[in-house]
Amino acid sequence: MRDRTRPVEFLGIALIVALFIGLVVLGSTRQPTLALIFFGVTFIVTLVTIAMLALAVKPGVAEKKDISDQNDEQKLDGHGPDGRSSGH
Repeated sequence: MRDRTRPVEFLGIALIVALFIGLVVLGSTRQPTLALIFFGVTFIVTLVTIAMLALAVKPGVAEKKDISDQNDEQKLDGHGPDGRSSGH
């Protein structure tokens, strides 16, 4: 369940940061168009940065065991690691 909520967490964090920056720009310049541009750019940059940092983290021992167990279960079910059938 934790792996399924991770993308939502990334989107939520990026949204909060972008909303903060958008409101700061709107409050300081009083230009909604400029605030929307800063909101969008901040959202994308924050999302990409968080995703890249998450990819850089090496899995721990428990995580490696969990990945190995999931791969073994998929092989027993007749599916490859990508979730597709073996093609027979």
